[in-house]
Amino acid sequence: MQTELAIRGCTQAARQALGHITDPRRLNEAGDYLAHTVAGIPMRDLARRRGVHPSTVLRAVRRLEARRDDPLHDALFADAEALLAASGGPEAFALEMETALPDLRSNDRSLDDRTVEKEARRILRRLSEPRAFLAMARGADTACVFRPGDEGPVTLAKVAVKLARDFAGRDWIICAARSQAMAKYEISDAGRAWLKRVLLGDGDARRRAAETPGLAEAPSVFSRQHQLEGERSVSEGTTTVRVKVNIGETPLGWLSRRKGSDGKAFLSPEEVVAGERLREDFEQAQIGPKVGQDWARFLAPVDESGISQLRTPCDGPSGARDRLAGAMKALGPGLNDVALRACCFLEGLEATERRMGWSARSGKVVLKIALTRLAEHYGLTAGRRGRDGAMRRAG
Repeated sequence: MQTELAIRGCTQAARQALGHITDPRRLNEAGDYLAHTVAGIPMRDLARRRGVHPSTVLRAVRRLEARRDDPLHDALFADAEALLAASGGPEAFALEMETALPDLRSNDRSLDDRTVEKEARRILRRLSEPRAFLAMARGADTACVFRPGDEGPVTLAKVAVKLARDFAGRDWIICAARSQAMAKYEISDAGRAWLKRVLLGDGDARRRAAETPGLAEAPSVFSRQHQLEGERSVSEGTTTVRVKVNIGETPLGWLSRRKGSDGKAFLSPEEVVAGERLREDFEQAQIGPKVGQDWARFLAPVDESGISQLRTPCDGPSGARDRLAGAMKALGPGLNDVALRACCFLEGLEATERRMGWSARSGKVVLKIALTRLAEHYGLTAGRRGRDGAMRRAG
């Protein structure tokens, strides 16, 4: 009975100090950690109560203990330990929570989610800048976001340490370096993903407020955080319209956003257009692998002998096939392989490198050479001189 009461008190203390955590599994792990380190309950008893193997509890305790090397995470658990000590132990804290009011028993945090998220938008946007970091001195009440400058660090923003604790507890920032006097933090992948979702949601809200409500369902911000939004010109009859597209759906789209060693775009606009034109001819030629039942042979007319009157096995537009064949001939062996895989079959460059037996990170250089020659074939560049300049930038 005392063990059960102590575990319940430790879990409630973890919920009070780590109220920003909504995942029940993580709260239970924090409660088990406090029950083992504060109340001294064996891990086997904790595992038996949770219905898991003792090694599961052991890994969770070791993981949380390692995270306490981070000063912000250590402060969060120190708050939980202080709650238990102020009540006279885990058992007393559990009894105190059972007699407390419901609103006090649910959460006693001084910071609400709206305040934390408002400040996170400001701080995480600053931390997203190149080489920006958050520095915090031990015992200080304020942390600062800096960026290296020519005459020393430049202060970008300031934030209260209690807010920085919430950022660390939500895994939005990670400790990059620490010493006896200071700790340095950087934005994490989870923080970048959260910031991107929030900014996309803000843009959607402004767009919906400015536009007339319609019936179309807006895309989810969780899917859009993995996309690269852009615009393309699409011909509709005799007019050309600009439509929004996800340019990150192809390796060519991702590569078009990269920059070379000189700071300029790795791919020129002509090379991107050449790759898109190659993919357009490939799709119109209808020579890709079929993913469903081909009903063309059942619906095609037959002659008196019962033979189908299909023109060719692929039955694709002959003009697109001729253009595709001409482009492959202009590229030659090797270059046409990488162009087909990256632009038409949408195969990643790493997979292409493994399949072709090339060294790592050499695929993008070969693809750039192929796109340069392809742009010359389509008449989009100024000839040999433009190709030589592109090859020098790739090197």
